[in-house]
Amino acid sequence: MADEITAADGDSDFNDQLIVSQIVSGQKDLFRLLVRRHERAVYGMGLSFFRNEEDASDFTQEVLLKAYRNLPGFERRSRFSTWLYKIAYNTALNEVSRRKEYLSLADENMDKLIYSGNTPEKIALRNAAKEAVNEAIKELPERFSVCIDLFFFYDRSYQEIEVITGIPVNTIKSHVFRAKILLREKLELFAE
Repeated sequence: MADEITAADGDSDFNDQLIVSQIVSGQKDLFRLLVRRHERAVYGMGLSFFRNEEDASDFTQEVLLKAYRNLPGFERRSRFSTWLYKIAYNTALNEVSRRKEYLSLADENMDKLIYSGNTPEKIALRNAAKEAVNEAIKELPERFSVCIDLFFFYDRSYQEIEVITGIPVNTIKSHVFRAKILLREKLELFAE
């Protein structure tokens, strides 16, 4: 069955739902498929919050363990990834409230930690773009950096960001709109 699930890549949300149902029904070893599919994104969020690979790795394990333990409570009202990111976000906030640190995925140093195996040209272009994005995002209020990261770097919808963060959709839309304007201005200057 696991081969059938991984072979049907067309609708990963449906596949996640199917995998969760089977795990809850007793096929606990299938959780590795969810881990394989989502651990990189959770790890990236960990890097945003904790700024080092070891803490991000510990964070990823903690979040995935929490998700595994709470799978029976997943009500399937949202995508599995949204539910998982909410667990990750809340876990990170609890720790960050003690540490008082957050690093946007747009930070130029994040590339070295997240991406590997790219050509020098791709790395240089990505670094230049990330630098421009980082400068634009720095002009936004810091407390909204998570919303911007979730929208731009995790490809989450406004509604999913609201579910994950608890910030109202209209506030999220406003800040993403402001970020787009700043990004456009910065990138126009960058292109000159």
